Amino acid sequence: MSPTLTIVLIIVVLVVIAAIAYGVQAGRRKKLQSTFGPEYDRVVADTGNRTEAEKELRERERRHAELELKELSPEAQAEYRTAWEEVQIQFVDSPSEAVGTADELVTRLIAERGYPTGEYDEQLGALSVEHASTLQHYRDAHEISERNTGGAASTEDLRQALVHYRALFADLLGTAAVSTNPGTTTTVPEEAPAPAPRTAADIDAAPDKSR
Repeated sequence: MSPTLTIVLIIVVLVVIAAIAYGVQAGRRKKLQSTFGPEYDRVVADTGNRTEAEKELRERERRHAELELKELSPEAQAEYRTAWEEVQIQFVDSPSEAVGTADELVTRLIAERGYPTGEYDEQLGALSVEHASTLQHYRDAHEISERNTGGAASTEDLRQALVHYRALFADLLGTAAVSTNPGTTTTVPEEAPAPAPRTAADIDAAPDKSR
Protein backbone atom coordinates (compact mmCIF):
# COMPACT_ATOMS: atom_id res chain seq x y z
CA MET A 1 0.00 0.00 0.00
CA SER A 2 1.41 3.33 -0.98
CA PRO A 3 2.09 6.02 1.66
CA THR A 4 -0.49 8.29 0.05
CA LEU A 5 -3.22 5.65 0.24
CA THR A 6 -2.30 4.93 3.85
CA ILE A 7 -2.69 8.59 4.76
CA VAL A 8 -6.05 8.77 2.97
CA LEU A 9 -7.30 5.70 4.86
CA ILE A 10 -6.17 7.16 8.17
CA ILE A 11 -7.98 10.41 7.43
CA VAL A 12 -11.16 8.52 6.48
CA VAL A 13 -11.03 6.49 9.71
CA LEU A 14 -10.54 9.63 11.80
CA VAL A 15 -13.46 11.33 10.08
CA VAL A 16 -15.68 8.31 10.71
CA ILE A 17 -14.66 8.19 14.38
CA ALA A 18 -15.31 11.92 14.75
CA ALA A 19 -18.75 11.54 13.13
CA ILE A 20 -19.65 8.68 15.47
CA ALA A 21 -18.49 10.66 18.51
CA TYR A 22 -20.49 13.67 17.38
CA GLY A 23 -23.59 11.53 16.84
CA VAL A 24 -23.30 10.00 20.31
CA GLN A 25 -22.86 13.43 21.91
CA ALA A 26 -25.79 14.87 19.96
CA GLY A 27 -27.97 11.95 21.03
CA ARG A 28 -27.10 12.42 24.68
CA ARG A 29 -27.76 16.15 24.41
CA LYS A 30 -31.14 15.58 22.79
CA LYS A 31 -32.08 13.15 25.55
CA LEU A 32 -31.13 15.66 28.26
CA GLN A 33 -33.08 18.42 26.53
CA SER A 34 -36.11 16.15 26.28
CA THR A 35 -35.87 15.08 29.93
CA PHE A 36 -35.23 18.47 31.50
CA GLY A 37 -37.05 20.80 29.10
CA PRO A 38 -36.69 24.43 30.24
CA GLU A 39 -34.43 23.32 33.09
CA TYR A 40 -31.78 22.37 30.53
CA ASP A 41 -31.54 25.96 29.27
CA ARG A 42 -31.61 27.29 32.81
CA VAL A 43 -28.66 25.17 33.93
CA VAL A 44 -26.69 26.05 30.79
CA ALA A 45 -27.36 29.73 31.50
CA ASP A 46 -26.39 29.40 35.17
CA THR A 47 -23.12 27.58 34.47
CA GLY A 48 -22.27 29.51 31.31
CA ASN A 49 -20.88 26.31 29.84
CA ARG A 50 -22.86 23.62 28.05
CA THR A 51 -20.43 20.81 28.88
CA GLU A 52 -20.50 21.57 32.60
CA ALA A 53 -24.28 21.96 32.53
CA GLU A 54 -24.76 18.58 30.90
CA LYS A 55 -22.39 17.00 33.41
CA GLU A 56 -24.52 18.42 36.24
CA LEU A 57 -27.76 17.20 34.64
CA ARG A 58 -26.38 13.69 34.19
CA GLU A 59 -25.37 13.73 37.85
CA ARG A 60 -28.95 14.69 38.76
CA GLU A 61 -30.18 11.71 36.76
CA ARG A 62 -27.76 9.43 38.61
CA ARG A 63 -28.92 10.64 42.03
CA HIS A 64 -32.56 10.45 40.93
CA ALA A 65 -32.10 6.80 39.94
CA GLU A 66 -31.08 6.02 43.52
CA LEU A 67 -34.34 7.37 44.97
CA GLU A 68 -37.13 5.01 45.96
CA LEU A 69 -40.06 6.90 44.46
CA LYS A 70 -43.65 5.75 44.82
CA GLU A 71 -47.03 6.61 43.36
CA LEU A 72 -49.87 7.68 45.62
CA SER A 73 -52.91 5.51 46.18
CA PRO A 74 -56.31 6.88 45.07
CA GLU A 75 -57.16 7.34 48.75
CA ALA A 76 -54.03 9.40 49.39
CA GLN A 77 -54.69 11.51 46.30
CA ALA A 78 -58.21 12.23 47.54
CA GLU A 79 -56.88 13.25 50.96
CA TYR A 80 -54.39 15.64 49.41
CA ARG A 81 -57.04 17.19 47.16
CA THR A 82 -59.23 17.78 50.21
CA ALA A 83 -56.29 19.31 52.07
CA TRP A 84 -55.65 21.66 49.14
CA GLU A 85 -59.27 22.81 49.12
CA GLU A 86 -58.89 23.63 52.82
CA VAL A 87 -55.82 25.73 52.03
CA GLN A 88 -57.84 27.73 49.52
CA ILE A 89 -60.62 28.27 52.05
CA GLN A 90 -58.02 29.42 54.58
CA PHE A 91 -56.68 31.93 52.04
CA VAL A 92 -59.90 33.99 52.19
CA ASP A 93 -59.34 35.07 55.79
CA SER A 94 -55.63 34.40 56.27
CA PRO A 95 -53.60 34.68 53.04
CA SER A 96 -50.25 34.65 54.82
CA GLU A 97 -51.05 31.59 56.90
CA ALA A 98 -52.52 29.84 53.86
CA VAL A 99 -49.28 30.19 51.92
CA GLY A 100 -47.38 28.75 54.86
CA THR A 101 -49.81 25.85 54.96
CA ALA A 102 -49.46 25.34 51.22
CA ASP A 103 -45.68 25.17 51.57
CA GLU A 104 -45.98 22.57 54.32
CA LEU A 105 -48.49 20.55 52.29
CA VAL A 106 -46.31 20.54 49.18
CA THR A 107 -43.27 19.57 51.27
CA ARG A 108 -45.23 16.70 52.81
CA LEU A 109 -46.30 15.53 49.37
CA ILE A 110 -42.72 15.73 48.09
CA ALA A 111 -41.56 13.57 51.00
CA GLU A 112 -44.37 11.03 50.56
CA ARG A 113 -43.46 10.62 46.90
CA GLY A 114 -39.92 9.74 48.02
CA TYR A 115 -38.04 12.93 47.20
CA PRO A 116 -35.55 14.57 49.60
CA THR A 117 -36.86 17.48 51.65
CA GLY A 118 -33.65 18.68 53.28
CA GLU A 119 -31.50 21.16 51.38
CA TYR A 120 -33.57 23.29 48.99
CA ASP A 121 -31.07 22.99 46.10
CA GLU A 122 -30.91 19.21 46.53
CA GLN A 123 -34.70 19.12 46.46
CA LEU A 124 -34.82 21.13 43.22
CA GLY A 125 -32.24 18.88 41.60
CA ALA A 126 -34.18 15.73 42.47
CA LEU A 127 -37.49 17.16 41.28
CA SER A 128 -36.02 18.47 38.01
CA VAL A 129 -35.65 15.02 36.46
CA GLU A 130 -39.38 14.25 36.29
CA HIS A 131 -41.03 17.57 37.16
CA ALA A 132 -38.97 20.13 35.24
CA SER A 133 -42.07 21.65 33.61
CA THR A 134 -43.40 22.90 36.96
CA LEU A 135 -40.09 23.52 38.73
CA GLN A 136 -40.05 27.27 37.98
CA HIS A 137 -43.45 27.53 39.65
CA TYR A 138 -41.95 25.98 42.77
CA ARG A 139 -39.01 28.40 42.68
CA ASP A 140 -41.38 31.37 42.40
CA ALA A 141 -43.60 30.06 45.20
CA HIS A 142 -40.57 29.49 47.44
CA GLU A 143 -39.25 32.98 46.80
CA ILE A 144 -42.59 34.56 47.71
CA SER A 145 -42.88 32.30 50.77
CA GLU A 146 -39.48 33.53 51.95
CA ARG A 147 -40.63 37.14 51.57
CA ASN A 148 -43.85 36.27 53.33
CA THR A 149 -41.86 35.02 56.33
CA GLY A 150 -40.21 38.42 56.49
CA GLY A 151 -43.56 40.23 56.13
CA ALA A 152 -42.65 41.66 52.72
CA ALA A 153 -45.23 39.91 50.53
CA SER A 154 -48.44 41.62 49.41
CA THR A 155 -51.81 39.86 49.17
CA GLU A 156 -51.38 39.67 45.39
CA ASP A 157 -47.93 38.11 45.90
CA LEU A 158 -49.49 35.53 48.20
CA ARG A 159 -52.21 34.74 45.68
CA GLN A 160 -49.55 34.17 43.04
CA ALA A 161 -47.63 31.94 45.46
CA LEU A 162 -50.70 29.76 45.87
CA VAL A 163 -51.05 29.54 42.09
CA HIS A 164 -47.41 28.47 41.77
CA TYR A 165 -47.64 25.95 44.59
CA ARG A 166 -50.73 24.47 42.95
CA ALA A 167 -48.85 23.78 39.70
CA LEU A 168 -46.20 21.59 41.35
CA PHE A 169 -48.76 20.11 43.75
CA ALA A 170 -50.92 18.85 40.87
CA ASP A 171 -47.86 17.54 39.04
CA LEU A 172 -46.67 15.58 42.08
CA LEU A 173 -50.17 14.38 42.86
CA GLY A 174 -50.34 12.72 39.48
CA THR A 175 -53.56 14.39 38.38
CA ALA A 176 -54.24 16.69 35.46
CA ALA A 177 -55.16 19.58 37.73
CA VAL A 178 -56.18 20.55 41.23
CA SER A 179 -59.40 22.47 40.83
CA THR A 180 -60.78 25.09 43.13
CA ASN A 181 -64.10 24.79 44.92
CA PRO A 182 -66.66 26.79 42.85
CA GLY A 183 -68.87 27.10 45.91
CA THR A 184 -66.39 29.37 47.71
CA THR A 185 -64.69 32.71 47.03
CA THR A 186 -61.27 31.08 46.98
CA THR A 187 -61.01 30.69 43.22
CA VAL A 188 -57.43 31.17 42.12
CA PRO A 189 -56.81 32.04 38.44
CA GLU A 190 -55.07 29.54 36.20
CA GLU A 191 -51.35 29.66 36.68
CA ALA A 192 -49.46 32.08 34.48
CA PRO A 193 -46.64 30.64 32.36
CA ALA A 194 -43.27 30.65 34.05
CA PRO A 195 -40.82 33.26 32.76
CA ALA A 196 -38.56 31.94 30.00
CA PRO A 197 -34.91 31.61 31.03
CA ARG A 198 -32.02 32.36 28.74
CA THR A 199 -31.71 29.70 26.08
CA ALA A 200 -28.77 27.43 25.40
CA ALA A 201 -28.37 29.18 22.04
CA ASP A 202 -27.62 32.41 23.91
CA ILE A 203 -24.84 30.66 25.78
CA ASP A 204 -23.36 29.16 22.62
CA ALA A 205 -23.12 32.67 21.16
CA ALA A 206 -21.05 33.81 24.16
CA PRO A 207 -17.36 32.96 24.85
CA ASP A 208 -16.75 29.67 26.70
CA LYS A 209 -15.73 30.61 30.26
CA SER A 210 -13.96 27.33 30.78
CA ARG A 211 -11.30 28.19 28.20
